[in-house]
Amino acid sequence: MHAVLEYTYADDYLESREQYRGLHLKAAWEAVERGELLLGGAVGEGPFTGLLIFTGDSALDAAKAFVAADPYVAGGVVTSWTARPWTTVVGHEAATPVQP
Repeated sequence: MHAVLEYTYADDYLESREQYRGLHLKAAWEAVERGELLLGGAVGEGPFTGLLIFTGDSALDAAKAFVAADPYVAGGVVTSWTARPWTTVVGHEAATPVQP
């Protein structure tokens, strides 16, 4: 199973993230080490959004738990978020691969 976590950042994201960035990245790398987070980062050239891809049997729960503990969320860097299941069908890591 996969889940997509999408963040909407505050307009002053590049400035407001600085005091929280180290802790945010630490939490993200810890999620990687636990096998929960595959990839994450900012999308676009401004205004930015964030996109994080979670994996595993509890991918959606892991995404929501990440939000609950993320310093970016607590600090107001993230103004809104959505976590949704992602039905992956193509690629070596697809949860339910479908061949043509």
